[in-house]
Amino acid sequence: MSGFTSFSEFYPYYLTEHGNRSCRRMHFIGSSLVIVVLLVALLTGQLGWLWLMPVAGYGCAWVGHYVFEKNRPATFKHPLYSLLGDWVMYGQMLRGKVSF
Repeated sequence: MSGFTSFSEFYPYYLTEHGNRSCRRMHFIGSSLVIVVLLVALLTGQLGWLWLMPVAGYGCAWVGHYVFEKNRPATFKHPLYSLLGDWVMYGQMLRGKVSF
């Protein structure tokens, strides 16, 4: 599938690409690390830390896809929807709507 016209169309597909619990956990870890890195950078005033955000976030997520999910991350075909999907899924995991 490649012809998504909205995020609401894309998100159900995104969830199917994250069916493996370990993959979702890796996403959660990566997103949490992104928040930690951002806070460290802002609280210390050392903005050089910000380069670690994509490394932490995508690094963990891609390990989840290649090692556990055995698929190619949707980021390569749908970068903006995938980034939004990461944070929507993160919020849903925190609220118990998507399982860890």
